[in-house]
Amino acid sequence: MVAYSPRLARLIESLRRLPGVGPKSAQRMALHLLDRDREGASFVARSIDEALEHVGRCPSCRMFCEGGNCLYCSPSRAESGQLCVVETPADLLAIESSTPYRGRYFVLMGKLSPIDGIGPEELGLSLLAQRMGGDRVSEVIIATNPTVEGEATAYYVAEMARAAGLKVTRIAHGVPMGGELEYVDGSTLAHAFSGRQTLGA
Repeated sequence: MVAYSPRLARLIESLRRLPGVGPKSAQRMALHLLDRDREGASFVARSIDEALEHVGRCPSCRMFCEGGNCLYCSPSRAESGQLCVVETPADLLAIESSTPYRGRYFVLMGKLSPIDGIGPEELGLSLLAQRMGGDRVSEVIIATNPTVEGEATAYYVAEMARAAGLKVTRIAHGVPMGGELEYVDGSTLAHAFSGRQTLGA
């Protein structure tokens, strides 16, 4: 078994918290930062500290923002009357970079999963209901991932939107079942978004 000094072990373990980073990758990153890029390591550490201190969630859409100035809740975005519901900030960014959509968003920060203790309150659905009840919303675009949990979440949100008398659409074409929006190529995502369909009652 490899033995590390206590602080090196802690650094490696902290890097393993990143998604997709296993023991070997974490070790390689830690050794690189300490051996070849200590200035870069300091920059990363400062950037993380500053982000933790200054980046919060928008009280309206729940996307990450600084100082209450959300880039995705500007008055110009309200003109379309569209509200796109996504699971994660990464999904929002994927839509922004690959489609012409420039309406408003609501970020669930997850999906319904009772087995994991994630219900409507954890997803901020009471806040979403408030957004649907006012704020010049005429159409709710559901862009949850096509997984079992994502479909259940889409159904729940669609029922909320219909109860509020709103048009409900769902992105459909081109996104594979079981896929994640974050990893779908841009042209496929753009096609899926432009080909969204109205959900049946």
